[in-house]
Amino acid sequence: MKQVLEAIMSAEGAADPGAVLADVGSVPVPETYRGMVVRADETAIFDGMASGDKDPRKSLHLQEVPTPEIGPGEALVAVMASAINYNTVWTSIFEPVSTFSFLKRYGRLSELTSRHDLPYHVVGSDAAGVVLRVGPGVTRWQPGDEVVAHCLSVELEDAAGHDDTLLDPQQRIWGFETNFGGLAELALVKSNQLMPKPRHLTWAEAACPGLVNSTAYRQLVSHHGAQMKQGDTVLIWGASGGLGSYATQLALNGGAAPVCVVSSPEKADLCRSMGADLVIDRAAEGFRFWLDEQTQDPSEWKRFGEAIRELTGGDDPDIVLEHPGRETFGASVFVAKRGGTIVTCASTSGFTHSYDNRYLWMNVKRIIGSHFANYREAWEANRLVERGRIHPTLSRTYALEQTGQAAYEVLRNAHQGKIGVLCLAPEEGLGVRDVELRAQHEGEIQRFRDR
Repeated sequence: MKQVLEAIMSAEGAADPGAVLADVGSVPVPETYRGMVVRADETAIFDGMASGDKDPRKSLHLQEVPTPEIGPGEALVAVMASAINYNTVWTSIFEPVSTFSFLKRYGRLSELTSRHDLPYHVVGSDAAGVVLRVGPGVTRWQPGDEVVAHCLSVELEDAAGHDDTLLDPQQRIWGFETNFGGLAELALVKSNQLMPKPRHLTWAEAACPGLVNSTAYRQLVSHHGAQMKQGDTVLIWGASGGLGSYATQLALNGGAAPVCVVSSPEKADLCRSMGADLVIDRAAEGFRFWLDEQTQDPSEWKRFGEAIRELTGGDDPDIVLEHPGRETFGASVFVAKRGGTIVTCASTSGFTHSYDNRYLWMNVKRIIGSHFANYREAWEANRLVERGRIHPTLSRTYALEQTGQAAYEVLRNAHQGKIGVLCLAPEEGLGVRDVELRAQHEGEIQRFRDR
């Protein structure tokens, strides 16, 4: 990997970084690389333990792995930086199922996909780096291109996927349901996962928005999601976190009024620093939506709705951006306005939801399931970052060998925004190409980082 890194680093400070990076195509592809993996022979190590007691630091390992063969329509990317997403946390604690079941199923699809069925799983669904090689049939990208990767992997052999690739029966989340993910020195992606790296951002900053920014864009903005419009009131759970911080920015950027729900004064301050005026610290207010493990408390739903209306001047949320799941879903259905929308993309507090259906059907509300984003949505979301309209919410970075600690912090919600991981990048601050655009937005970028 030394030659690859030297070739990329030579672009730092060059008058024409693109011309310098074009030489990456002549650098030999390493036979092996370091990747962060979970191992198939360790899937039972947390059996019998509660989710909160499981420890990603015990299951995530940095090891040398063989470089996979590049297939048609694929690209091999030298990863400068990546980021932690909740799907890596799930993978590391083998919940809700071991991801090796995904790899086995994918491996049975064809001779080419059999490469993914291995006794180790290289994880990670974000990446910023440089294209090292492309496979047969790739014309849009070439070695030396600086890119970020979005994480939807599709085969596109079924008609259903050509209207919306998330309806493709073979759609998968790269680095979660496929192998050779982004928490590594190299990553294997399909060429239609690649997007231009925002030129004013560092490698770590550019790696952070990919999954969560695109997910929030589909949930809120896309016609496949809630179709947010100017003037909407948008309730955002976990508004200072990886997903919520981008949803808050998208709401503000689109003329909506976000109501940010957080769990500490520090997280409330972060939302205000983003420009959000309406913030609920649910811990300070003492909201408890469950009386016990089996019984929800509708009186707390009502109290929560009153707190929202007090902030908004009497308005209920047009849209509720849901991802905690079991803990909050009953409250979300209750507080959404008549005819409002609850759009859900995850269930970090539990996958089995319950709510009082009277508040849904009698008030003509709707629930929309939303899973990441298609290529067009991811491209549009990335373009907002490229133009400086949406900023990365990178709170801190770790070295690749510290990925377990980073995932541990996300599991315990001991983080704000996104946590970045330096893969090949030897230090923070590298990768900025458009100095003028950087200077234009430096204050905003640092405001989102200094928290």
